[in-house]
Amino acid sequence: MNAHGHSEHGLPAGRNGDDPVIAVVGAGPAGLRAVETLAAAGLRPVLIDEAARPGGQIYRQPPPGAERPAEALYGLEAPKARVLHALVPALGESIDYRPETLVWNIGGDRLDLKTARGFETLDFDRLVLATGAMDRVLPFPGWTLPGVFTLGAAQIALKAQGAAIGRRVALVGAGPLLPLVVHQYLKAGATVVAALDVTPFGAKVAALPGLMNEPATLAKGLWYTARNALAGRRIVSGVRAIRVEGEGRVTSLVWQDAKGREHRVACDAVGASFGLRSECQLADLAGVKLRFEPTTRQWIPERDQSGRTSRPDVYVAGDGAGIGGADAAELQGERAALALLQDLGRPVDAARVARLDARLARQARFRAALERAYPFPAHLLAAVSDDEIVCRCEGVTVGLLRSTATGRDAHEMNRLKALSRIGMGRCQGRVCGQAAAELLAAARGAEVATVGRLRGNPPVKPIPIREAIR
Repeated sequence: MNAHGHSEHGLPAGRNGDDPVIAVVGAGPAGLRAVETLAAAGLRPVLIDEAARPGGQIYRQPPPGAERPAEALYGLEAPKARVLHALVPALGESIDYRPETLVWNIGGDRLDLKTARGFETLDFDRLVLATGAMDRVLPFPGWTLPGVFTLGAAQIALKAQGAAIGRRVALVGAGPLLPLVVHQYLKAGATVVAALDVTPFGAKVAALPGLMNEPATLAKGLWYTARNALAGRRIVSGVRAIRVEGEGRVTSLVWQDAKGREHRVACDAVGASFGLRSECQLADLAGVKLRFEPTTRQWIPERDQSGRTSRPDVYVAGDGAGIGGADAAELQGERAALALLQDLGRPVDAARVARLDARLARQARFRAALERAYPFPAHLLAAVSDDEIVCRCEGVTVGLLRSTATGRDAHEMNRLKALSRIGMGRCQGRVCGQAAAELLAAARGAEVATVGRLRGNPPVKPIPIREAIR
Protein backbone atom coordinates (compact mmCIF):
# COMPACT_ATOMS: atom_id res chain seq x y z
CA MET A 1 0.00 0.00 0.00
CA ASN A 2 1.37 3.45 -0.87
CA ALA A 3 1.14 6.74 0.99
CA HIS A 4 -2.16 7.60 -0.69
CA GLY A 5 -3.94 4.48 0.43
CA HIS A 6 -3.70 2.72 -2.95
CA SER A 7 -2.58 -0.78 -3.67
CA GLU A 8 0.43 -1.55 -5.83
CA HIS A 9 -1.97 -1.90 -8.78
CA GLY A 10 -3.37 1.60 -8.42
CA LEU A 11 -6.61 0.42 -6.82
CA PRO A 12 -7.98 2.26 -3.79
CA ALA A 13 -8.06 0.48 -0.46
CA GLY A 14 -11.51 -1.03 0.02
CA ARG A 15 -12.83 -2.48 3.26
CA ASN A 16 -11.93 -5.93 2.03
CA GLY A 17 -10.40 -7.44 -1.05
CA ASP A 18 -13.76 -8.37 -2.58
CA ASP A 19 -15.23 -4.90 -2.74
CA PRO A 20 -15.59 -3.44 -6.23
CA VAL A 21 -13.83 -0.19 -7.02
CA ILE A 22 -16.55 2.44 -7.44
CA ALA A 23 -15.47 5.82 -8.75
CA VAL A 24 -17.76 8.85 -8.40
CA VAL A 25 -16.73 11.87 -10.45
CA GLY A 26 -17.98 15.20 -9.10
CA ALA A 27 -18.50 16.42 -5.52
CA GLY A 28 -21.61 18.48 -6.17
CA PRO A 29 -25.08 17.57 -4.84
CA ALA A 30 -25.39 14.43 -7.01
CA GLY A 31 -21.93 13.03 -6.32
CA LEU A 32 -22.14 13.70 -2.58
CA ARG A 33 -25.48 11.93 -2.21
CA ALA A 34 -24.16 9.03 -4.28
CA VAL A 35 -21.10 8.44 -2.08
CA GLU A 36 -23.19 8.87 1.07
CA THR A 37 -25.55 6.11 -0.12
CA LEU A 38 -22.71 3.81 -1.19
CA ALA A 39 -20.80 4.29 2.05
CA ALA A 40 -23.94 3.57 4.06
CA ALA A 41 -24.12 0.21 2.22
CA GLY A 42 -20.62 -0.68 3.43
CA LEU A 43 -18.68 0.19 0.28
CA ARG A 44 -15.79 2.63 0.08
CA PRO A 45 -16.30 4.74 -3.07
CA VAL A 46 -13.62 6.97 -4.55
CA LEU A 47 -14.89 10.57 -4.78
CA ILE A 48 -12.96 12.58 -7.39
CA ASP A 49 -13.41 16.33 -7.80
CA GLU A 50 -11.56 19.19 -9.47
CA ALA A 51 -12.26 21.65 -6.68
CA ALA A 52 -10.37 21.91 -3.42
CA ARG A 53 -13.55 21.65 -1.34
CA PRO A 54 -16.84 19.79 -1.97
CA GLY A 55 -20.09 21.48 -2.98
CA GLY A 56 -19.99 21.75 -6.77
CA GLN A 57 -20.80 25.01 -8.54
CA ILE A 58 -24.12 25.64 -6.82
CA TYR A 59 -22.73 25.20 -3.31
CA ARG A 60 -19.17 26.28 -4.10
CA GLN A 61 -17.11 27.02 -0.99
CA PRO A 62 -14.62 29.89 -0.66
CA PRO A 63 -10.96 28.95 -0.25
CA PRO A 64 -9.68 28.33 3.29
CA GLY A 65 -9.28 31.59 5.16
CA ALA A 66 -11.91 33.41 3.10
CA GLU A 67 -14.99 31.78 4.61
CA ARG A 68 -18.18 33.79 5.08
CA PRO A 69 -21.54 32.89 6.64
CA ALA A 70 -23.57 30.44 4.56
CA GLU A 71 -26.53 32.84 4.56
CA ALA A 72 -24.39 35.46 2.82
CA LEU A 73 -23.23 33.01 0.17
CA TYR A 74 -26.26 30.82 -0.50
CA GLY A 75 -29.27 32.81 0.76
CA LEU A 76 -32.36 30.59 1.06
CA GLU A 77 -30.25 27.54 0.18
CA ALA A 78 -27.89 27.97 3.15
CA PRO A 79 -29.33 25.03 5.17
CA LYS A 80 -28.88 22.66 2.20
CA ALA A 81 -25.34 23.92 1.63
CA ARG A 82 -24.39 23.32 5.26
CA VAL A 83 -25.71 19.75 5.16
CA LEU A 84 -23.86 18.89 1.95
CA HIS A 85 -20.61 20.55 3.06
CA ALA A 86 -20.68 18.49 6.24
CA LEU A 87 -21.03 15.17 4.40
CA VAL A 88 -17.41 14.59 3.42
CA PRO A 89 -15.98 15.29 6.90
CA ALA A 90 -18.72 13.11 8.41
CA LEU A 91 -18.00 10.22 6.04
CA GLY A 92 -14.31 10.37 6.91
CA GLU A 93 -12.40 7.22 6.01
CA SER A 94 -15.53 5.49 4.71
CA ILE A 95 -14.85 7.18 1.37
CA ASP A 96 -11.63 7.80 -0.59
CA TYR A 97 -11.93 11.55 -1.22
CA ARG A 98 -9.59 13.00 -3.85
CA PRO A 99 -10.01 16.78 -4.24
CA GLU A 100 -8.12 18.86 -6.81
CA THR A 101 -8.11 15.90 -9.18
CA LEU A 102 -9.10 16.23 -12.83
CA VAL A 103 -10.45 13.28 -14.83
CA TRP A 104 -9.20 14.20 -18.29
CA ASN A 105 -9.88 10.94 -20.11
CA ILE A 106 -11.68 7.60 -19.85
CA GLY A 107 -10.38 4.59 -21.69
CA GLY A 108 -12.21 1.30 -21.16
CA ASP A 109 -12.51 0.89 -17.40
CA ARG A 110 -9.67 3.26 -16.55
CA LEU A 111 -9.73 6.92 -15.56
CA ASP A 112 -6.80 9.17 -16.47
CA LEU A 113 -6.25 11.66 -13.67
CA LYS A 114 -4.27 14.86 -13.22
CA THR A 115 -3.49 15.49 -9.58
CA ALA A 116 -1.14 17.75 -7.64
CA ARG A 117 1.34 14.86 -7.72
CA GLY A 118 1.20 14.49 -11.49
CA PHE A 119 -0.57 12.00 -13.73
CA GLU A 120 -2.22 8.87 -12.33
CA THR A 121 -4.74 6.25 -13.42
CA LEU A 122 -7.57 4.57 -11.60
CA ASP A 123 -9.15 1.29 -12.71
CA PHE A 124 -12.82 1.05 -11.78
CA ASP A 125 -15.47 -1.63 -11.63
CA ARG A 126 -18.37 0.82 -11.55
CA LEU A 127 -18.47 4.51 -12.41
CA VAL A 128 -20.92 7.25 -11.42
CA LEU A 129 -20.57 10.45 -13.45
CA ALA A 130 -21.93 13.52 -11.68
CA THR A 131 -20.15 16.10 -13.78
CA GLY A 132 -22.59 19.02 -13.54
CA ALA A 133 -23.20 21.77 -16.06
CA MET A 134 -21.81 25.04 -17.33
CA ASP A 135 -23.32 28.18 -18.83
CA ARG A 136 -24.71 28.01 -22.33
CA VAL A 137 -22.81 30.69 -24.20
CA LEU A 138 -24.11 32.41 -27.34
CA PRO A 139 -22.25 35.09 -29.27
CA PHE A 140 -23.64 38.62 -29.46
CA PRO A 141 -21.99 41.89 -30.49
CA GLY A 142 -19.21 42.77 -28.06
CA TRP A 143 -19.30 39.50 -26.12
CA THR A 144 -15.51 39.03 -26.38
CA LEU A 145 -14.68 42.41 -24.82
CA PRO A 146 -12.79 42.28 -21.49
CA GLY A 147 -15.37 42.76 -18.76
CA VAL A 148 -17.94 40.32 -20.20
CA PHE A 149 -18.46 37.21 -18.05
CA THR A 150 -20.95 34.39 -17.92
CA LEU A 151 -23.56 34.49 -15.17
CA GLY A 152 -21.93 31.42 -13.66
CA ALA A 153 -18.55 33.15 -13.58
CA ALA A 154 -20.16 36.21 -12.01
CA GLN A 155 -21.59 33.95 -9.33
CA ILE A 156 -18.26 32.18 -8.76
CA ALA A 157 -16.48 35.52 -8.30
CA LEU A 158 -18.98 36.40 -5.60
CA LYS A 159 -18.93 33.03 -3.80
CA ALA A 160 -15.27 32.13 -4.06
CA GLN A 161 -13.59 35.53 -3.96
CA GLY A 162 -16.19 37.78 -2.36
CA ALA A 163 -15.90 40.15 -5.33
CA ALA A 164 -18.27 41.51 -7.97
CA ILE A 165 -17.23 41.42 -11.63
CA GLY A 166 -17.36 45.23 -11.81
CA ARG A 167 -18.49 48.44 -10.14
CA ARG A 168 -21.51 48.92 -12.42
CA VAL A 169 -22.77 45.53 -13.50
CA ALA A 170 -25.36 44.63 -16.17
CA LEU A 171 -26.79 41.09 -16.07
CA VAL A 172 -28.44 39.38 -19.05
CA GLY A 173 -29.87 35.88 -19.32
CA ALA A 174 -32.45 33.33 -20.33
CA GLY A 175 -33.04 31.10 -17.36
CA PRO A 176 -33.69 30.92 -13.63
CA LEU A 177 -30.03 31.68 -12.88
CA LEU A 178 -30.63 35.33 -13.86
CA PRO A 179 -32.97 36.36 -10.98
CA LEU A 180 -30.78 34.43 -8.54
CA VAL A 181 -27.55 36.19 -9.58
CA VAL A 182 -29.32 39.57 -9.61
CA HIS A 183 -30.48 38.90 -6.04
CA GLN A 184 -27.04 37.75 -4.90
CA TYR A 185 -25.34 40.82 -6.38
CA LEU A 186 -27.86 43.22 -4.87
CA LYS A 187 -27.60 41.51 -1.50
CA ALA A 188 -23.80 41.77 -1.64
CA GLY A 189 -24.12 45.54 -2.14
CA ALA A 190 -23.11 45.56 -5.81
CA THR A 191 -24.53 48.13 -8.21
CA VAL A 192 -26.68 46.32 -10.78
CA VAL A 193 -27.51 48.83 -13.51
CA ALA A 194 -29.62 46.50 -15.66
CA ALA A 195 -31.25 43.06 -15.37
CA LEU A 196 -32.44 41.83 -18.77
CA ASP A 197 -34.24 38.64 -19.76
CA VAL A 198 -34.10 37.78 -23.47
CA THR A 199 -37.16 35.51 -23.24
CA PRO A 200 -40.78 36.79 -23.33
CA PHE A 201 -42.80 37.34 -20.15
CA GLY A 202 -45.79 35.54 -21.69
CA ALA A 203 -43.85 32.27 -21.79
CA LYS A 204 -43.49 32.36 -18.01
CA VAL A 205 -47.19 32.97 -17.51
CA ALA A 206 -48.04 30.06 -19.82
CA ALA A 207 -45.68 27.77 -17.91
CA LEU A 208 -47.21 28.49 -14.48
CA PRO A 209 -49.45 25.37 -14.28
CA GLY A 210 -46.45 23.11 -14.82
CA LEU A 211 -44.32 25.07 -12.38
CA MET A 212 -46.90 24.28 -9.67
CA ASN A 213 -45.47 20.75 -9.57
CA GLU A 214 -42.84 22.18 -7.19
CA PRO A 215 -44.65 24.99 -5.35
CA ALA A 216 -41.81 25.56 -2.87
CA THR A 217 -39.27 26.07 -5.66
CA LEU A 218 -41.70 28.30 -7.55
CA ALA A 219 -42.21 30.36 -4.39
CA LYS A 220 -38.46 30.85 -4.04
CA GLY A 221 -38.22 32.10 -7.62
CA LEU A 222 -41.07 34.53 -7.05
CA TRP A 223 -39.45 35.67 -3.80
CA TYR A 224 -36.17 36.45 -5.59
CA THR A 225 -38.08 38.36 -8.28
CA ALA A 226 -40.02 40.37 -5.70
CA ARG A 227 -36.91 41.16 -3.65
CA ASN A 228 -35.10 42.33 -6.78
CA ALA A 229 -38.03 44.63 -7.66
CA LEU A 230 -38.15 46.04 -4.13
CA ALA A 231 -34.42 46.76 -4.37
CA GLY A 232 -35.08 48.78 -7.52
CA ARG A 233 -33.91 46.25 -10.09
CA ARG A 234 -36.93 44.80 -11.84
CA ILE A 235 -36.00 42.26 -14.49
CA VAL A 236 -37.05 43.42 -17.97
CA SER A 237 -38.40 40.56 -20.11
CA GLY A 238 -38.56 40.23 -23.88
CA VAL A 239 -35.27 42.03 -24.50
CA ARG A 240 -33.73 41.73 -27.99
CA ALA A 241 -30.68 42.94 -29.94
CA ILE A 242 -28.28 43.17 -26.99
CA ARG A 243 -24.92 44.78 -27.76
CA VAL A 244 -21.90 45.50 -25.58
CA GLU A 245 -19.95 48.64 -26.45
CA GLY A 246 -16.43 49.74 -25.56
CA GLU A 247 -12.89 50.25 -26.82
CA GLY A 248 -10.66 47.67 -25.16
CA ARG A 249 -13.17 46.98 -22.40
CA VAL A 250 -16.87 47.30 -21.58
CA THR A 251 -18.29 50.81 -21.29
CA SER A 252 -22.00 50.32 -21.99
CA LEU A 253 -24.76 47.87 -22.84
CA VAL A 254 -27.40 48.54 -25.49
CA TRP A 255 -30.65 46.63 -26.03
CA GLN A 256 -34.14 46.86 -27.49
CA ASP A 257 -37.22 46.34 -25.34
CA ALA A 258 -40.26 44.32 -26.41
CA LYS A 259 -41.66 47.37 -28.25
CA GLY A 260 -38.46 47.90 -30.23
CA ARG A 261 -37.26 50.96 -28.29
CA GLU A 262 -33.48 51.17 -27.85
CA HIS A 263 -31.90 51.64 -24.42
CA ARG A 264 -28.30 52.24 -23.38
CA VAL A 265 -26.78 52.04 -19.90
CA ALA A 266 -23.20 52.81 -18.82
CA CYS A 267 -21.49 49.82 -17.15
CA ASP A 268 -18.03 48.34 -16.70
CA ALA A 269 -18.99 44.66 -16.59
CA VAL A 270 -21.64 42.41 -18.13
CA GLY A 271 -22.72 38.95 -16.94
CA ALA A 272 -24.51 37.05 -19.71
CA SER A 273 -25.49 33.47 -20.41
CA PHE A 274 -28.53 31.75 -21.83
CA GLY A 275 -29.36 28.67 -19.83
CA LEU A 276 -27.14 25.73 -18.93
CA ARG A 277 -25.56 22.89 -20.87
CA SER A 278 -24.71 19.47 -19.47
CA GLU A 279 -21.07 18.52 -19.03
CA CYS A 280 -21.21 15.11 -20.70
CA GLN A 281 -17.83 14.79 -22.43
CA LEU A 282 -16.69 12.12 -19.97
CA ALA A 283 -19.87 10.11 -20.58
CA ASP A 284 -19.12 10.38 -24.30
CA LEU A 285 -15.54 9.13 -23.78
CA ALA A 286 -16.86 6.28 -21.64
CA GLY A 287 -18.90 5.10 -24.62
CA VAL A 288 -22.30 6.04 -23.20
CA LYS A 289 -24.89 6.66 -25.91
CA LEU A 290 -26.07 10.27 -26.13
CA ARG A 291 -29.47 11.48 -27.27
CA PHE A 292 -30.78 14.86 -28.41
CA GLU A 293 -33.03 16.53 -25.84
CA PRO A 294 -35.39 18.81 -27.82
CA THR A 295 -36.57 21.06 -24.97
CA THR A 296 -33.07 22.22 -24.05
CA ARG A 297 -31.72 21.68 -27.59
CA GLN A 298 -28.65 19.73 -26.46
CA TRP A 299 -27.17 16.24 -26.44
CA ILE A 300 -27.28 14.43 -23.10
CA PRO A 301 -26.49 10.88 -21.92
CA GLU A 302 -29.15 8.31 -22.69
CA ARG A 303 -30.34 6.94 -19.33
CA ASP A 304 -33.31 5.58 -17.48
CA GLN A 305 -34.82 7.22 -14.39
CA SER A 306 -32.42 5.35 -12.13
CA GLY A 307 -29.34 6.75 -13.88
CA ARG A 308 -28.39 3.52 -15.68
CA THR A 309 -26.86 4.18 -19.09
CA SER A 310 -26.24 2.15 -22.23
CA ARG A 311 -22.99 0.96 -20.63
CA PRO A 312 -23.86 -1.43 -17.77
CA ASP A 313 -21.07 -0.30 -15.43
CA VAL A 314 -21.58 3.47 -15.89
CA TYR A 315 -24.28 5.57 -14.21
CA VAL A 316 -25.03 9.29 -14.55
CA ALA A 317 -26.68 11.75 -12.18
CA GLY A 318 -27.25 15.48 -11.75
CA ASP A 319 -27.02 18.22 -14.34
CA GLY A 320 -24.41 16.30 -16.31
CA ALA A 321 -27.16 13.81 -17.13
CA GLY A 322 -29.61 16.55 -18.20
CA ILE A 323 -30.40 19.91 -16.65
CA GLY A 324 -32.55 19.47 -13.54
CA GLY A 325 -31.17 21.73 -10.82
CA ALA A 326 -29.58 21.10 -7.44
CA ASP A 327 -32.56 19.49 -5.71
CA ALA A 328 -33.06 17.00 -8.53
CA ALA A 329 -29.31 16.32 -8.56
CA GLU A 330 -29.38 15.19 -4.93
CA LEU A 331 -32.24 12.81 -5.67
CA GLN A 332 -30.56 11.48 -8.80
CA GLY A 333 -27.27 10.89 -6.99
CA GLU A 334 -28.98 8.79 -4.35
CA ARG A 335 -31.07 6.99 -6.97
CA ALA A 336 -28.05 6.13 -9.14
CA ALA A 337 -26.23 4.74 -6.11
CA LEU A 338 -29.22 2.57 -5.24
CA ALA A 339 -29.37 1.28 -8.82
CA LEU A 340 -25.68 0.47 -8.63
CA LEU A 341 -26.20 -1.42 -5.36
CA GLN A 342 -29.09 -3.36 -6.91
CA ASP A 343 -26.87 -4.28 -9.86
CA LEU A 344 -24.22 -5.56 -7.44
CA GLY A 345 -26.84 -7.78 -5.81
CA ARG A 346 -26.91 -5.75 -2.61
CA PRO A 347 -30.20 -5.33 -0.70
CA VAL A 348 -32.06 -2.08 -1.39
CA ASP A 349 -35.19 -0.68 0.27
CA ALA A 350 -37.89 -0.87 -2.43
CA ALA A 351 -40.05 1.73 -0.66
CA ARG A 352 -37.12 4.17 -0.67
CA VAL A 353 -36.65 3.62 -4.39
CA ALA A 354 -40.35 4.22 -5.04
CA ARG A 355 -40.31 7.47 -3.06
CA LEU A 356 -37.28 8.72 -4.99
CA ASP A 357 -38.84 7.80 -8.32
CA ALA A 358 -42.04 9.69 -7.44
CA ARG A 359 -40.10 12.79 -6.43
CA LEU A 360 -37.94 12.61 -9.55
CA ALA A 361 -41.03 12.36 -11.75
CA ARG A 362 -42.45 15.49 -10.11
CA GLN A 363 -39.12 17.28 -10.56
CA ALA A 364 -39.07 16.30 -14.24
CA ARG A 365 -42.51 17.83 -14.81
CA PHE A 366 -41.40 21.02 -13.06
CA ARG A 367 -38.21 21.19 -15.10
CA ALA A 368 -40.06 20.74 -18.37
CA ALA A 369 -42.29 23.68 -17.47
CA LEU A 370 -39.24 25.74 -16.48
CA GLU A 371 -37.64 25.14 -19.87
CA ARG A 372 -40.87 26.29 -21.54
CA ALA A 373 -40.78 29.44 -19.39
CA TYR A 374 -37.30 30.23 -20.74
CA PRO A 375 -37.32 29.17 -24.40
CA PHE A 376 -34.10 29.13 -26.38
CA PRO A 377 -33.41 32.73 -27.60
CA ALA A 378 -32.89 31.90 -31.27
CA HIS A 379 -33.36 35.58 -32.14
CA LEU A 380 -29.90 36.36 -30.71
CA LEU A 381 -28.15 34.05 -33.16
CA ALA A 382 -30.31 35.12 -36.09
CA ALA A 383 -29.18 38.71 -35.53
CA VAL A 384 -25.46 38.11 -34.96
CA SER A 385 -23.27 39.48 -37.76
CA ASP A 386 -20.73 37.53 -39.81
CA ASP A 387 -17.71 39.30 -38.29
CA GLU A 388 -18.49 38.22 -34.74
CA ILE A 389 -16.23 35.59 -33.15
CA VAL A 390 -17.95 32.34 -32.15
CA CYS A 391 -14.91 30.15 -31.28
CA ARG A 392 -12.57 32.19 -29.11
CA CYS A 393 -9.86 29.50 -28.93
CA GLU A 394 -9.35 29.37 -32.71
CA GLY A 395 -10.71 32.79 -33.69
CA VAL A 396 -13.45 31.30 -35.90
CA THR A 397 -16.05 33.84 -37.00
CA VAL A 398 -19.77 33.42 -37.51
CA GLY A 399 -19.28 34.29 -41.17
CA LEU A 400 -16.73 31.51 -41.67
CA LEU A 401 -19.14 28.99 -40.16
CA ARG A 402 -22.01 30.17 -42.32
CA SER A 403 -19.96 30.13 -45.54
CA THR A 404 -18.47 26.72 -44.68
CA ALA A 405 -21.92 25.33 -43.96
CA THR A 406 -23.28 26.30 -47.36
CA GLY A 407 -20.23 26.75 -49.64
CA ARG A 408 -18.33 23.61 -48.62
CA ASP A 409 -21.26 21.37 -47.82
CA ALA A 410 -20.52 21.02 -44.11
CA HIS A 411 -23.75 19.26 -43.22
CA GLU A 412 -22.78 18.03 -39.77
CA MET A 413 -20.68 19.25 -36.84
CA ASN A 414 -17.57 17.14 -37.23
CA ARG A 415 -17.21 18.00 -40.91
CA LEU A 416 -17.70 21.65 -39.93
CA LYS A 417 -14.91 21.20 -37.34
CA ALA A 418 -12.53 19.68 -39.90
CA LEU A 419 -13.13 22.51 -42.37
CA SER A 420 -13.22 25.48 -40.00
CA ARG A 421 -11.29 24.44 -36.81
CA ILE A 422 -14.36 25.15 -34.66
CA GLY A 423 -13.98 23.30 -31.35
CA MET A 424 -10.30 22.43 -31.91
CA GLY A 425 -9.00 24.71 -29.18
CA ARG A 426 -8.53 24.39 -25.46
CA CYS A 427 -12.23 24.24 -24.63
CA GLN A 428 -12.78 21.36 -27.10
CA GLY A 429 -16.10 22.93 -28.10
CA ARG A 430 -17.50 23.07 -24.58
CA VAL A 431 -18.04 26.84 -24.94
CA CYS A 432 -18.72 27.26 -28.67
CA GLY A 433 -20.16 23.86 -29.66
CA GLN A 434 -23.84 24.52 -29.05
CA ALA A 435 -23.80 27.93 -30.69
CA ALA A 436 -21.96 26.46 -33.68
CA ALA A 437 -24.56 23.70 -34.05
CA GLU A 438 -27.36 26.27 -34.00
CA LEU A 439 -25.57 28.43 -36.59
CA LEU A 440 -24.90 25.42 -38.82
CA ALA A 441 -28.52 24.29 -38.66
CA ALA A 442 -29.82 27.79 -39.38
CA ALA A 443 -27.43 28.23 -42.33
CA ARG A 444 -28.61 25.00 -43.91
CA GLY A 445 -32.28 25.43 -43.01
CA ALA A 446 -32.21 22.23 -40.97
CA GLU A 447 -33.32 21.18 -37.49
CA VAL A 448 -30.48 21.46 -34.99
CA ALA A 449 -30.92 17.82 -33.97
CA THR A 450 -29.94 16.71 -37.46
CA VAL A 451 -26.48 18.36 -37.54
CA GLY A 452 -25.15 16.20 -34.72
CA ARG A 453 -22.56 17.18 -32.14
CA LEU A 454 -18.82 17.45 -31.73
CA ARG A 455 -17.42 14.07 -30.70
CA GLY A 456 -15.67 14.05 -27.33
CA ASN A 457 -11.88 13.99 -27.38
CA PRO A 458 -9.33 13.80 -24.60
CA PRO A 459 -8.20 15.79 -22.79
CA VAL A 460 -11.62 17.19 -21.90
CA LYS A 461 -9.87 20.10 -20.22
CA PRO A 462 -6.38 21.58 -20.69
CA ILE A 463 -3.52 19.63 -19.11
CA PRO A 464 0.24 20.27 -19.14
CA ILE A 465 1.23 18.31 -22.24
CA ARG A 466 4.92 18.08 -21.25
CA GLU A 467 4.01 15.98 -18.22
CA ALA A 468 1.37 13.99 -20.10
CA ILE A 469 3.79 12.62 -22.72
CA ARG A 470 6.42 11.46 -20.21
